[in-house]
Amino acid sequence: MNKLLEGFYLWRLKNIKPKHFVLILSLLVGLLAGFAAVILKNTVHFIQELLTNLFSKDLHNYLYFIFPLIGLLLAVILIKYIIKKPVGHGIPGVLYAISKKNSIIKSFGLYASMITSALTVGFGGSVGLEGPTASTGGAIGSNLGRLFKLDYKTTTLLIGCGAVGAMSGIFNAPIAALVFALEVFMFDLTLTSMIPFLVASVSAALTSRMMLGDNVLFDIQIQDLFVTSDVPFYIILGVFTGLISVYFNKMFWWIEDLFSKIKSQYKRLLIGGSLLGVLIFFIPPLYGEGFVTIKMLFSGNSSSIFHNTWLSNFQDNTLVVLGLLFALLLFKVIASALTFGAGGVGGVFAPSLFVGASAGFVFAKTFNHFGLAKLSEGNFTLVGMAGLIAGVLHAPLTSLFLIAEITSGYELIIPLMITATIAYLTSKYFVPHSIYNMQLAKRGELITRHKDKAVLTLMSLHTEVERDFNVVPPNSTLGQLVKVVSSSTRSLFPVVGDNGVLQGIISLDNIREIMFKPELYDEVKVESLMVQPLDYIKSHDTMDIVMDKFTKTRAWNLPVIDDDKYIGFVSKSKLFNAYRKMLIEFSEE
Repeated sequence: MNKLLEGFYLWRLKNIKPKHFVLILSLLVGLLAGFAAVILKNTVHFIQELLTNLFSKDLHNYLYFIFPLIGLLLAVILIKYIIKKPVGHGIPGVLYAISKKNSIIKSFGLYASMITSALTVGFGGSVGLEGPTASTGGAIGSNLGRLFKLDYKTTTLLIGCGAVGAMSGIFNAPIAALVFALEVFMFDLTLTSMIPFLVASVSAALTSRMMLGDNVLFDIQIQDLFVTSDVPFYIILGVFTGLISVYFNKMFWWIEDLFSKIKSQYKRLLIGGSLLGVLIFFIPPLYGEGFVTIKMLFSGNSSSIFHNTWLSNFQDNTLVVLGLLFALLLFKVIASALTFGAGGVGGVFAPSLFVGASAGFVFAKTFNHFGLAKLSEGNFTLVGMAGLIAGVLHAPLTSLFLIAEITSGYELIIPLMITATIAYLTSKYFVPHSIYNMQLAKRGELITRHKDKAVLTLMSLHTEVERDFNVVPPNSTLGQLVKVVSSSTRSLFPVVGDNGVLQGIISLDNIREIMFKPELYDEVKVESLMVQPLDYIKSHDTMDIVMDKFTKTRAWNLPVIDDDKYIGFVSKSKLFNAYRKMLIEFSEE
């Protein structure tokens, strides 16, 4: 196999130009990502049909209580005993691989997210499949890049192609998928990246259409035209969905933080799975992704959402239905967070669409019911979805093109622009980072469009630490120090105790006047000559913090410590050389 690959490498170098080879790979990645999207969607549909059709209707509510816990248990067992590696939550995991793992996604990423998310969502976990599919597409791109020994930048481009292909295949929205990669993954919009993304997006969309038909998720045709007099209401809807996006982000991370404090995986599973089962038992529309509910809302058939549930007695009361729908969108966020906290695998894209559709419908229905306006409930349902995507994911352009493409037209482009922009700005004011990159941003591991910050994120402190400095014990004499100096090429000497703790440093400049006075060799101790460094660099500091410390101290070398123990030094000159090299690689076409 290795000889075959080596022969192919040589043949490719001779016969295929690099840019052409990238286009071929982007086509392949798009096809595979589209195929993965179809497989995952059909698998989840099969599981749900199997679970809900083989039992009598009277048992459904009771079974809905236990199904999510079973699915979560299967996913946790699979991860712990078969995969034996942590399975990341879709897109955040891909972003982390790009920023800190040199765009390397291990081969188990090709199947791990798909299987675990199918179990999670198929058994009722209240999350989506977009994130795991994008993660699988990214893994396809990363592994093809590694297989053909491509550099970091090209491999990263293929990861982007995988994510684009996944989104295009799921929603049958190739333009929205392209914009999604530019907004969420923050790739630069250049011809180098745009053409492969287009190839991957189109190939994935065609794959999905050939296997599933033209309507992958939605069969939506806009019934009502946009009315200019509705503009004030779309502005208010933007603020409304923006505030709900803030609730979505804050509630989601609050619950995630609570579960992170529970050390036992099985305790998290039992608590999260049980609470999720209770929610779904009382509110069955929370089961799974929720696209059936979205379709009902768009068609104006809101009362059917609670059919065959304990809430069906209230389905003819409009005010009660509005209250239930508002509670539904609030509890959907909690159900999604519980699914993740319990160990499930999935994404937040579908829950965002669910919450947005509910918010838009409740908004329009409320005004109509009280006779305050005559609004198109279907249009506001769609625009509400765009508002939540813009607010939760901080991806306003993606929301515009997604809704435009799934409705096969741009009739609502103006209200979409109004609501998405206002929702994004409202959410951004209260929550500076999207739900995808909040954790990475907190740790300083998020790549942004700010090239300086992006390059610093890609750099690793551990590769820049210099460890060839001669260590001097604090109880040494000046004479012993001089012997160390005579055999060293360095001008700095860390003073380290027996326990490995850095106690100070000695610079040649500080001892130059006395180092040639033999009469002081036995009298002067090192501990009386050492000084404290201007600052310390801790082993877990981000490169942003490191560069900030150099700027503030104006030092050329700073010691690196880990729990006060000496590791080495970092020099400003070496950092600048590494920075310049990374900047060239990051910026070139």
